[in-house]
Order: sequence, then structure tokens, then C-alpha cells
Amino acid sequence: MCPPAWWQPPTKRLENIMTIVNFTPWTAVLGGSLLGFSALVLLLVSGRIAGISGILAGFLGPKAGDWLWRALFIAGLMVGAALAFTLGWVTVPSLTAPTPVLLLAGLLVGMGAKLGNGCTSGHGICGMGRLSRRSIAATLTFMATGFITVFVLRHLL
Repeated sequence: MCPPAWWQPPTKRLENIMTIVNFTPWTAVLGGSLLGFSALVLLLVSGRIAGISGILAGFLGPKAGDWLWRALFIAGLMVGAALAFTLGWVTVPSLTAPTPVLLLAGLLVGMGAKLGNGCTSGHGICGMGRLSRRSIAATLTFMATGFITVFVLRHLL
């Protein structure tokens, strides 16, 4: 019995690999700068860290007086994504994995963010920007795991 198409080695499913469309270093520099600047402004203005998983967790279980800024932050993420899609700045990749696999993947990402006391972007952008040793260790772990995973999937399987 053959494994499903979404589990084939990359060489057998090249047509299904998400590609970066119209990538230029300048868009990456601009996007990264905007993320860093936004995280810095939030930290300087309100003393809050712009880690998305922490903001979302606080939104779902808010303390008194702590709900509005989180709701506005999350709404801004959604409006910004919708605007970028509407203006044609980004395209939506096609996903070939079955819905249960995607739901399981999302659940595992959420559990990982909870176990790691933050998500990859929170540690990478906000934690490393504050020179947090915990975030530096977490980011090195994320990156090493990603490198190993890509190596195994592309060269060993």
C-alpha cells in the first residue's frame, strides 16, 4: 500500500511544494523591519511583549482591563492579512494535506507554543531582541530542529 500523496518525498511531489512568489531581499528586509519596529513600539509604549501566542492566550482568558489591546492587536493581524491578500501582495498556497492532518498540525503547533512558553516568532523577534537567554536557546533549538528535519526529508527519505 502506497503512502498518501502528501507524504511522498519532495522529489516525487515537486508540483505540490509551496514556493515563494516574487521574493526579493528588499521585501524581507521591509517586512522584518516592520515586525521589529512594531514589537519595539508595543514594548516602549505599553511595556507589553508582542508574542502572538501570549497575546492570543491572554485574549482567550483575559484579566480585567486587559482585553481591548489584545483584541485590537489580533484584529490588526487579520485586517492586515486580508488587505495584503486583497491588494494582491500575497497569494494563498494550496494545501494538499487532508483536513484532519491540518487540524492535528495546528494543534501540535499550539501545544508546542504552550510548552515552549511562546511561539517561534515571539522568541525570535521579541525575546532575542531583549537578549533573553531563554529565547536565544529556544530559537537555536527551533532552527536546529528545522535544519535537521529538512535534511532528513530531503536527503534521507
